Amino acid sequence: MAVDDDRKSPAFPKLKKAEAESRALVRLALKGALATVHNATGHPYASLVLTATEPDGTPVFLISRLALHTQNLQNDTRATMLVDGTGDAEDPMAGARVTLIGDARPTQSVTARARFVARHPAAEGYADFADFAFYALHPERAHFIGGFGRIVDLDATGVLLPMDGAGALVAAEPEIVSHMNIDHADAIHLYATKLLSAGVGAWRMTGIDPEGCDLVSGARALRLPFGSRITTAAEARRELARLAAAARSNKLKA
Repeated sequence: MAVDDDRKSPAFPKLKKAEAESRALVRLALKGALATVHNATGHPYASLVLTATEPDGTPVFLISRLALHTQNLQNDTRATMLVDGTGDAEDPMAGARVTLIGDARPTQSVTARARFVARHPAAEGYADFADFAFYALHPERAHFIGGFGRIVDLDATGVLLPMDGAGALVAAEPEIVSHMNIDHADAIHLYATKLLSAGVGAWRMTGIDPEGCDLVSGARALRLPFGSRITTAAEARRELARLAAAARSNKLKA
């Protein structure tokens, strides 16, 4: 079926909504349930890991070679990660969650460490220990559940963000994030409280990508979407200024 025909399909809006919600869930997650193949028995083995994301949304985590899940991955890279977005909902089964299915391997990404530590500052103390390493889960597909009756299978293109032409933004990310946290902490606080209806907190920016930026305060995480795709530092400055102005007027304009 041609792309144009796909877009005319009644299922297309449902698919695009599920993709957007899945990406948002992964971006918001501070932790996930990582399932690996037990190297002795072949059973699924689930464990809790702290998570962050690469600019394209690829989940990354920092694990010790002494941990059983690391030993499992050294024998078999197949893994899944459940990201639970149900929070403290009274009926968790009515909430959203997504399971990413793929391979987890050590990563030499130049952005993994900074993005992970920005999200989990306590990891700064052990991120460079010899027995710890950053891993990335490379999703091949995903299973999204948005509540009762909302079940959608996705492929990798649906859960990862295309980064075509965004190299300049990725290169400028450390400077942008540092500048916002040091010089525009007031704007970040307004993003959280006025645009995203979050409570008062020590909100800080931890990452930026073409679709939006990530904010964290302690164990709380937020995702601030942009009005349009950005790929350069100049575009980021304009969009962040626009959002700050909208927050100050307490009205987000399209």
